[in-house]
Amino acid sequence: MTPTFPRAAMVPFMVLAGALVALQSRVNGALADEIGSGLRAGALAAVISFGSGLAVISVAVVTTPAGRTSMRRLAHARAVKRLRWYELLGGLGGAFFVASQGIAVGTIGVALFIVAFTAGQSLSSLAVDHIGFGPGGVQRASAGRAVAAAFAIVAVLLKALDQIETGATWLTLALAVLAFATGVAQAVQQALNGRVSKVVGSPATTWNNFLVGTTALLVLLAASFLVDGQVGTLPTTGWLYLGGVLGIGFIMVAAIAVHAYGVLVLGLCMIAGQVVTAEVLDVIDPAVEVGPLGIAGGVVALVGVGVALALTSPRDTPTA
Repeated sequence: MTPTFPRAAMVPFMVLAGALVALQSRVNGALADEIGSGLRAGALAAVISFGSGLAVISVAVVTTPAGRTSMRRLAHARAVKRLRWYELLGGLGGAFFVASQGIAVGTIGVALFIVAFTAGQSLSSLAVDHIGFGPGGVQRASAGRAVAAAFAIVAVLLKALDQIETGATWLTLALAVLAFATGVAQAVQQALNGRVSKVVGSPATTWNNFLVGTTALLVLLAASFLVDGQVGTLPTTGWLYLGGVLGIGFIMVAAIAVHAYGVLVLGLCMIAGQVVTAEVLDVIDPAVEVGPLGIAGGVVALVGVGVALALTSPRDTPTA
């Protein structure tokens, strides 16, 4: 039901998935800034991102044989209760993530957002694998796996030291904590989507993820009118509307790869892509100065991926 690939072949795709996360953060943050201000602008940007992704994946699952087959499996699995109700709620983690992008990136920047996000993701991934919440069952937090996760923490700390100014405000710290929390939720989302993908395949899993997330974000958008904020006219710049397509890419890759590697190694590969891409985005931005600590953070993240893969023995790797 879920495509299988050679282990080594999936590594660059997992790193690419992480790069798409960083790109989506930049896109959705910029869209929210262009739309307006406050929670209302962030919620509307998130609805546009997730809603466009839902539209694209809906067309894909209806018009392709693999998509239709996957959707039939989803309907059957729900009818016979092969999937528990909470396993279908992975989209809530995605909704939390894109809403946080729109709320936080415009204030703290994409680099700090990704740093805090990946810190939460790496720690949560280790816990999710340890308790067996992912589709591959229990993967004990051995010393090697803990060291591999520590590489990610060191990488994001280096990036943080390079990006955070000493005079950080309480708002900056609060938004960094928000990004950390989205990282924690992301690991849980990957585990839930992996469970669903194991039963119904990646296309229907991605569609369900976007359906649940879009519904939650519409509720958030309605609630945002109860607080201060404003929205203006929608921008005409085309790339600001690519957030949903980028989301489809990394959600589908994660749903497939989590079976072969588990949540921790998947998370580390994505962290490498996230940190390095955030660094590249800063390099090409003339308003941002890239320091040696930031570059070192990207290198350490990549080394962490190699350590994680080297220390993952066959018996620790999911086989189903």
